[in-house]
Amino acid sequence: MTNQPLWHGRFANKTNSAAFALNASISFDIRMAEQDVRGSIAWSEAIYKAGVLDEAEHSHIQAGLRQIEQEIREDTFAVNPDDEDIHSAVERRLGEIIGALSGKLHTGRSRNDQVATDFRLWMLDNIPALDAALVDLQSALVERAERDLILPPSGGDVRRTEGGGDRAIIMPGYTHLQRAQPILLSQWWLSHYPPLKRDQARLQELSRRVAILPLGCGALAGCPYPVDRVALSAALGFDEPAMNSLDAVSNRDFAAEFLFVAALIGTHLSKIAEQVILFTSAEFGFFELDDAYSTGSSLMPQKKNADPFELTRGKAGTLLGYLTGLMATLKGLPSTYDKDLQEDKMPVFAAFDTLTAMLPVIAGALRTLTVKPIRMEAAIDVSMMATDLADYLVERGVPFRQAHAISGEVVRAGISSGKSLNDLTLDEYQAINAIFDEKVYEVYDARASIAKRAAIGGTAPEAVKVQIERARKELKRET
Repeated sequence: MTNQPLWHGRFANKTNSAAFALNASISFDIRMAEQDVRGSIAWSEAIYKAGVLDEAEHSHIQAGLRQIEQEIREDTFAVNPDDEDIHSAVERRLGEIIGALSGKLHTGRSRNDQVATDFRLWMLDNIPALDAALVDLQSALVERAERDLILPPSGGDVRRTEGGGDRAIIMPGYTHLQRAQPILLSQWWLSHYPPLKRDQARLQELSRRVAILPLGCGALAGCPYPVDRVALSAALGFDEPAMNSLDAVSNRDFAAEFLFVAALIGTHLSKIAEQVILFTSAEFGFFELDDAYSTGSSLMPQKKNADPFELTRGKAGTLLGYLTGLMATLKGLPSTYDKDLQEDKMPVFAAFDTLTAMLPVIAGALRTLTVKPIRMEAAIDVSMMATDLADYLVERGVPFRQAHAISGEVVRAGISSGKSLNDLTLDEYQAINAIFDEKVYEVYDARASIAKRAAIGGTAPEAVKVQIERARKELKRET
């Protein structure tokens, strides 16, 4: 069978080789080979039931497609240089197997509805892998939160909490990258769980919008044969057929939405990465990465670099670029299909590959890093309890806004005298306001400060345990 473009009849001259190369998409849409064959098997069944194929023709086409399906699974399916796209390659191979009868398969179908169907099938097949990788990273964060809720008796550095401790690991909390209030390290780990949970929910919601069948819409105007598109939709695992054929062949909202979700996942990963990079630096010294998730320098023997996290931070920008690129492509298109839409698959495939490569590495690195409890607790300065000082005044009847101002005066007095707030004398406190008494020094206990914040979502140990328990229940439902 001569390997010619599916549209060769209209043209007298062969396509210029450079133009053919520009037009061809086989280099990347080969990834949808399995989905293309699956869609063709369902289409063969649909047009058989519509009376387009007789029983023998249907049987031969089905057998040929099943053979191609097996070749794809065994990685023996070969692409030829003249294959323009995966659809051409499958149809060409079908012709090699069953001869001219293969030409009947495309009856009533266009590559426009075919490629949209393949693409949606590919996403439905692969979104679960990304979802599972997100769940694994969420699990890693919850595991860390559980481990670091107990400080080992030695108080020393710890990879995994090893029994016997009765105090959680504490750390400075930051706003504006400046020390703000003391918090539990476990609370910090858990702060990265909800964004990933939202990402997972967005993926699951996206799957429902992906599960709309374009097949049977033809090039744009619909199918002239009595194909049962509801049955076809069910056969391919879609929720329902697309209701407007013009929209169905041009709609790439699902691809843009996937790239938005991917970019947001990248942003959330970048946020984790940035803080881990800071916390593993000598200036912070809160964490140390396991050697298995670090790299060194070709020049400086002492270096231990957080390259996986730096790459994650960098790739977040690349993921954003994929989204903006496709949005720029889509914004100026008229209705129905245009060749510009060939640009939809490469960024989606690349975003998927990027995330599924990053997520397991980040999860592994978090599970194995070493925490430095002594260094973290030592970074908590008593000035971080200035809010507790204001709360102390509120408990004595001072309106909060006034209490805030008085506490600010105390901070200023400490700076002026070069003293820590707990080193100021009671006379110095009472010179600022007579309401102060000897109990003022009790507010400078970081663990007491943390323990007060027991409302839902707070950093107190009992509040954090509730967060862990809820996360565990959510994760259990996912597995």
